[in-house]
Amino acid sequence: MNNFLFVAAENDAIPDCKAGGMGDVVRDVPRQISAMGDKVHVVVPSYGRLHQNGTFKTHLNFPLRGTTYTAELYEVIPKKEYKNVHHYVLHHPEIEEGDIAHIYHNDPTEPFYTDAIKYFIFCTGVAEALKKEAFGKLDVVHMHDWHSSLVLFLKKYHPAYKALTKMRYVYSIHNLAIQGIRPFENNYSSLKTWFPEINYDEKALMDYRYQDCVNLMAVGIRLADAVHTVSPSYKEDVLKPSSPPEFIGGEGLEQDLLKADNEGRLYGILNGCNYGNIRVADTGKLYRNTVKALFRWLQEESKKYKADFLAHTGEKVMQYVAKQPKFIVSSVARLTEQKFYFFKRSPEAFVSILKKLDEVDGIFMLLGTGAPEYEALFREMSYTHQNFIFTNGQSEDLIDSIYLESNLYFMPSLFEPCGISQMLAMRNGNPCLVHHTGGLKDTVAHMKTGFAFDGDTYEEKIQNMLASFDLALDVFKNDPKKWQRIRSGAKKMRFTWEKSVTDYYKQLYLL
Repeated sequence: MNNFLFVAAENDAIPDCKAGGMGDVVRDVPRQISAMGDKVHVVVPSYGRLHQNGTFKTHLNFPLRGTTYTAELYEVIPKKEYKNVHHYVLHHPEIEEGDIAHIYHNDPTEPFYTDAIKYFIFCTGVAEALKKEAFGKLDVVHMHDWHSSLVLFLKKYHPAYKALTKMRYVYSIHNLAIQGIRPFENNYSSLKTWFPEINYDEKALMDYRYQDCVNLMAVGIRLADAVHTVSPSYKEDVLKPSSPPEFIGGEGLEQDLLKADNEGRLYGILNGCNYGNIRVADTGKLYRNTVKALFRWLQEESKKYKADFLAHTGEKVMQYVAKQPKFIVSSVARLTEQKFYFFKRSPEAFVSILKKLDEVDGIFMLLGTGAPEYEALFREMSYTHQNFIFTNGQSEDLIDSIYLESNLYFMPSLFEPCGISQMLAMRNGNPCLVHHTGGLKDTVAHMKTGFAFDGDTYEEKIQNMLASFDLALDVFKNDPKKWQRIRSGAKKMRFTWEKSVTDYYKQLYLL
C-alpha cells in the first residue's frame, strides 16, 4: 500500500476550510486514491479554530526566528469518512485565520505579509512532522500552490531536514497569478527573519522582477520532482509570456515552466468533478432559496450596511415567484478580475446582454462575493437593471438551485487554470458560454456541449462574446432540437477523478 501526504492551505473534506477550487481538489483526490487501495494523510493549518474538536496526535518542536517553536498536530473528523484517508490540522497561535473565507489575509499595502508568516510556521511544522514520521513512512508528498512550497526549501537548504529527501515531491499549480513574493531580508515577514541559520542560494529562489525577494510559487516549480497544472490547455498557456488583458500565460514564470517541461517534470492533467453522492436540489425552489438567503443575510451584522440592497433584491425576486422568466442566465463565482474583468472593463457589453435578455423575458442571476470594487459595480448595475439579480453572498442551497434551474451558465474568465463551475453546470445539463482559455477549452466544445468565444485583441473578444451570446439565444428561441442536443451533449460529458488520478499515478506519482 502506497502512503501519501497532501499539504495545502484548504481542504473541503473538513468543515469551514475552503476558499476556492483548491479546497475541492484536496477533498476529492484523496478519496479517489483511497478507492485505488492506497492510504492518504491531508494536513492544513488550523487557523486558530479547526483543531478545537480534534484529537491531539503530537507536539512538533522546530527552530524558527532563532528560537524554538512548538506546534500541535491534531487529527480531525471529516464531513464524510473514507477508508485510509486521515485529516489533520497543524495548530500554532501565530497561524491565525484571515478575512478571506476565514483563511487568507488581505494585506493590500504589503501583499502576502501575514500569509507568508502563517505558511512559514505551517511548512516548518510539516517538515518536522515528516522528519518524525508522524504520518508513517511516506512515498509521495503532494503540495498545492505557494502556501506549501516552503517544505521544498527546507528539504534542500535546512540541515535539520536532510532526511526529507527519501520521498517523491509533487507540486500542483492552482493559481499561477498568486505567487507569494516576500523579501529575503530587512523585513519581519522575510526569509532571513524566520530562517536566520540557513545558508541558501538567493539566485535559485528569487523573483525575476523583484530580485531582492523570494518567489514561493517559483520555489515549488524549481524544486519539485513533478509539477502539475490543472488542465492540459493551461499547461500550454503558461509556457508563453502573459500579455494582459489579451492573454494570461506564465505570469513571469514561463522560463521556469519551460525548463520544467524540457526536463520532463511538467504535466497538464484536467481536474475531475464529483458525479456521485452529490447534494440533490429540489426543482422549483430557485426564488424561494434566493429569498431565504436574503432574509438570513439581512439578520447578519456583517451585512447590515447592505440592508437596503438586500431588500431591493428581495423585492425584485418576488415578482418572479408569480411570473417566472423564460430564460435564466447565471454565474456563480468569486468577484475578481480573473472571473469578471470583461464586465468591469466593458460594462456596456454587460448592459447589452441584459437588454438582449429583456427582449426574450430573460434574467441574469449572479451570486458571489469578492473584491469591493466588483461588488460595488454589480450592486450599482442591479439597482439600474430590473432583470439583473445580484445576490451578494454565499448559500449552498441557492447555488444548487442556480445550477439546476438555469438555462445558460456564463463563465467569461480572463484565464482559467481548470474551472469547476462549468463542470457542475454541465452535470445538470446546462450549456455554458465560456471564454476559450485554459481548462474551459478542455471542457466546453462550441455548439456541441456549449458556446465559446475568443479573439486576438480585447475588442475582438468582447465582440465575439456578444456574438456567442446572440447565437445561444437564437438557438434557444428558434432551434429547440439543436438546443436539446447541446444540452444532452453537456450532460453526457464526464470529467471523472478516476481518470485524472489514474493519470496522476502514471505521470506525477510514478507508482
